[in-house]
Amino acid sequence: MVDLSTENLFIILFILLIMSAFFSGAETSLMSVNRYKLKHKYKQGDKLASKVTYLIKNPDKTLSLILLMNNFVNILASAISTIIAIKLYGEAGIAISVVVLTVVILIFAEVTPKTLAALHADKIAYPVSWLLYPLMKILRPIIMIINIITKSILTILGIKDNKINQELLTKDEIKLIVKESSQRIPKSHEDMIVNMLDLEKVKVEDAMIPRSEVYAVDIEDELTVITEKLTTSKHTRIPIYQQEINKLLGFLHKRTVMEMLLTNNFSKDFIRESLSPPYYIPEDTSLTSQLISFKRGRKRIGFVVDEYGDVKGLVTLNDILEEIVGEFNDDNRDLGIIKISDNTYMIDGSIQIREINKLLDWKISEDAAKTINGYILECLENIPKKGETFINEGYVFEIIEISNNFVNNVKVTKK
Repeated sequence: MVDLSTENLFIILFILLIMSAFFSGAETSLMSVNRYKLKHKYKQGDKLASKVTYLIKNPDKTLSLILLMNNFVNILASAISTIIAIKLYGEAGIAISVVVLTVVILIFAEVTPKTLAALHADKIAYPVSWLLYPLMKILRPIIMIINIITKSILTILGIKDNKINQELLTKDEIKLIVKESSQRIPKSHEDMIVNMLDLEKVKVEDAMIPRSEVYAVDIEDELTVITEKLTTSKHTRIPIYQQEINKLLGFLHKRTVMEMLLTNNFSKDFIRESLSPPYYIPEDTSLTSQLISFKRGRKRIGFVVDEYGDVKGLVTLNDILEEIVGEFNDDNRDLGIIKISDNTYMIDGSIQIREINKLLDWKISEDAAKTINGYILECLENIPKKGETFINEGYVFEIIEISNNFVNNVKVTKK
């Protein structure tokens, strides 16, 4: 047996402690590495990323390898430290060796390297894969035996070895990831991504223009009235109906109106011939589905109908896009919301509650009604009078204007 000097034993012990720290840090870094960055590098053909991916996709083998090496190194370090202690202090040195080595391993080979690896997982995981990957290939037989024994014990204990895909994220988890990455993603981009994820929850009836606000033309009107309405319309596509909005004939493009005027061929018959057929959308259709339908059908506008086939409103491609990118017009005055003072706004009764919550960052309940007028009627359970005031959910509502049983304007103050 080779009798090593105390100096050589200290050198060996020092090397073993470094190896122990290496394997402790390697374990933490591999378990903490950013999986999304790893996937991106792997798809780009990064060799180190492929090694790290293999190690992560086989956690049982990787942990077996790291724990095998770490325990071997620690046990060997314990034996070496015991020999050193006996040489220096005799039999009493054994107790000293146990205490000192425990503290040294805990601080320098466990806590410190694992903390460092957790803080800089990506910087450490890729380099350590150079050693762990070939080690796994070399020690494969031993690792297989360890895994077989481990799985057998788990089976006896009634624990099934089902591999669960932990990388599947819910929409809320993805939104949290996006928000936590706000330092690297512009606020406008962050809002767009979050809005896209929420698009499936929003129905077309939530984004539509209400029936009462739809700009449409009755074909039964006098030709001069029709001409004035068509030429003064700000919309590109104008709905045409007969007697009532439920009897839709179709959409008339503003370009066609200009052509009829230029060719002096303006008549009701020509209007009928130039109409695009009406496009109907069920009220419970999600905006995601409708956006896809618009794209497939090459359409930009459609009428929202309820279960009885009655027209409830109108939704356009722009309405859906605004749900993603935000309002094209940032002036709240044009949206029916006028700021009076801090936390006090004059609001049009037809404005949807979800729009108010989104624009003002309020939390008025959206369960009872869609519009602020409907919300007031639900809260009071009767038709309010001008000047009437009430408080609900921490908001003060003062009725400013009412006509035909409809709240035209209300002043709302957030308490």
